Amino acid sequence: MTQTTEAAQAPEDSRPVRPAPSRRVHRAWFVAAVTFVTIIGAAAFRSLPGLLIDPLHQEFHWSRGTIGAAVSINLALYGLTAPFAAALMDRFGIRRVVAVALTVIAVGSGLTVWMTAVWQLMLCWGLLVGLGSGSMALAFAATVTNRWFTERKGLVTGILTAASASGQLVFLPLLSWIVTEHDWRPAAVTVSLAALAVVPFVWLLMRDHPADVGQMPYGATEFVPKPEPVRGAARRAVTVLFSAVRTGPFWLLAGTFAICGASTNGLVQTHFVPAAHDHHMPITAAASLLAVIGVFDVVGTIASGWFTDRFEPRRLLAVYYALRGISLLFLPMLLAPTVHPPMIFFIVFYGLDWVATVPPTLALCREQYGEDSAIVFGWVLASHQVGAALVAFLAGVARDHFGRYDVVWYTSGALCAAAALMALVIRRRRPAVPVPAVSPAPA
Repeated sequence: MTQTTEAAQAPEDSRPVRPAPSRRVHRAWFVAAVTFVTIIGAAAFRSLPGLLIDPLHQEFHWSRGTIGAAVSINLALYGLTAPFAAALMDRFGIRRVVAVALTVIAVGSGLTVWMTAVWQLMLCWGLLVGLGSGSMALAFAATVTNRWFTERKGLVTGILTAASASGQLVFLPLLSWIVTEHDWRPAAVTVSLAALAVVPFVWLLMRDHPADVGQMPYGATEFVPKPEPVRGAARRAVTVLFSAVRTGPFWLLAGTFAICGASTNGLVQTHFVPAAHDHHMPITAAASLLAVIGVFDVVGTIASGWFTDRFEPRRLLAVYYALRGISLLFLPMLLAPTVHPPMIFFIVFYGLDWVATVPPTLALCREQYGEDSAIVFGWVLASHQVGAALVAFLAGVARDHFGRYDVVWYTSGALCAAAALMALVIRRRRPAVPVPAVSPAPA
């Protein structure tokens, strides 16, 4: 009895014994809620790049390809930082890494107000915001899910993934109005303040592990002690990568997710507003359409998490990519000066599929790579952002060269068809079957 009492009064970093069952809401759901709000705050900056292409082009006379290059740096670092951030969370804790990341985002976005040269755009929006946002990537959601949940992982992954779309939903109409009525600089300041405002919530309410509050992960049947901090975060991230690249499923997952990034963040999120503006659609109307995509993305992603808990993730991925490719092939015919019913149908259809690929992709990473799945998913996410970065740049170059975006939409649709085929050939990992011991033959 004495040992139990002492364990219950131990500090956060100790390893208490298994607590008695409680009917209260499990602490994991509060941690998931804080994570949701945090990702929403960080997602504010992701609403801005597509709104800045035309204002920066008009004020500084920078080409769309040049502006797209800065966005490409941001998107690439967003992905390449993720696996190292997951390892850093194992070393220093979730709270510290996320709080620093949000501060870096706020500083980078705020400093763009005083920029006058392209290299400053590359430094502030590309480097600083890219590094900060990379630490807030979906590897963060994967780390929280893996630590705090044993059951409902697919559903929680869907909810946390949808947080990014919710951030876009909340901030995009506001930012587009600010850019149109008050210039782009107040919009950049708004993003900076939004990211900074989330820091106190993370520091005060987030916890690194269920053992910190003397609880089991949600759905667990036995207590899980908090692991010791893992030193050598960078070495671990690289080691996990070298191990994963020797397996076929990694390349298929990375390839499909690269196409996912190319057809979402790199293309639609970055270039939809200027593409619609090319057809004389007002910027505020185009931005509102992107916000509607965010509405239906929340529904689609949460539903995808629910489906992932119940259906084969490979088949889900194939269906998602096939449907996305079909929708992108029709988009050039739908762009017009006004919003009409076929465009609304595209927005709803495409929005349901925006990042519905994340829950099944993360489920496949867990199936294939176990305890290293969060870091492996970080590297898979890196491929997502590299694909997004390439298309963000190449789509701008294509617009400068051809004067329109049509070829980019058609190419992206074809790539989605290839991703659907790649998803179907990812092999299922079979659990190891123990070999029964052979009894010695009788003498």
